[in-house]
Amino acid sequence: MRRNRLGTSAVEVTELSFGAAAIGNLFREVDPAQAAAAVDAAWDEGVRYFDTAPHYGLGLSERRLGAALRQRPRDSYVVSTKVGRLLDPVPADPIASYDGLSEGFAVPATHRRRWDFSADGVRRSIEDSLERLGLDRIDIAYLHDPDDHAEAAFREAYPALEKLRSEGVVGAIGAGMNQTAMLTRFLRDTDVDTVLCAGRYTLLDQSALAELLPEATARGRSVVVGGVFNSGLLADPRPGATYDYTAAPLTLLDRALRIKAVAEGHGVPLRAAALHYPLAHPAVATVLVGTRSPDEMRDAADLLSREIPDALWDELRAEGLLTEDGHRP
Repeated sequence: MRRNRLGTSAVEVTELSFGAAAIGNLFREVDPAQAAAAVDAAWDEGVRYFDTAPHYGLGLSERRLGAALRQRPRDSYVVSTKVGRLLDPVPADPIASYDGLSEGFAVPATHRRRWDFSADGVRRSIEDSLERLGLDRIDIAYLHDPDDHAEAAFREAYPALEKLRSEGVVGAIGAGMNQTAMLTRFLRDTDVDTVLCAGRYTLLDQSALAELLPEATARGRSVVVGGVFNSGLLADPRPGATYDYTAAPLTLLDRALRIKAVAEGHGVPLRAAALHYPLAHPAVATVLVGTRSPDEMRDAADLLSREIPDALWDELRAEGLLTEDGHRP
């Protein structure tokens, strides 16, 4: 599988990467054996970049990913995790029983998440992640969702990551968000190697074309794209499908169905078109796909292997379903 370098760092990622939120029991429990098999399937398909975070299942994703990779040669894969949320233990309640989700994850509430973008918080977060992953270094560290913590993120957290990079504790640094404005600021005002942009460069939302992607291109930085299916709508557009983790508006459902019709008219599954679209941009180094089973991983690799005719993109533009300005796949 093709690999791309992140900015000017020494870190290289495969163009398809494994999003480990799902194996942290995102929305529902995942059997431990299935989680391990999903990582094994990714490896068999040539994937060598794996993304996780403390937030994902209160550390469960990191622990499962670390265990699944433990017997692999350390220099043969890349792991990213995130800082900004610390996990504080909570007293056990022998009477209370777990029933529900912990901020979207089906895990017992053994810890609470606490926002912390201080320099000390960043270092503690990395140390805790290294322990859960069972690693001696992190290849990529992202500031995780600093939307409401901009001052601390730029004043304290970012310099702390820069120092960790200079010490060799992390290989590359960046920020991961579901918006483009602050990510663009990171590209302009800091020396990040990459940014992780979720949901804002897809067949339904090309807002990253306005500033983020041109800025990354101009500065020689890389973009990791997540959320290419917009949390489900571009995987299976139907009534009740989700967009950005909530019920999809009817206008977007209609747009997704129109895109699906065009893609299938060219013999291309909608999911394949959604996966390929971001990768055509020169600033995009990899597409991150959340995976909870071996079948889902093998399906993603199969979609990536499909040939997408130029006529498909041309028709989407002619129908007003793709932004004309900016990069053209």
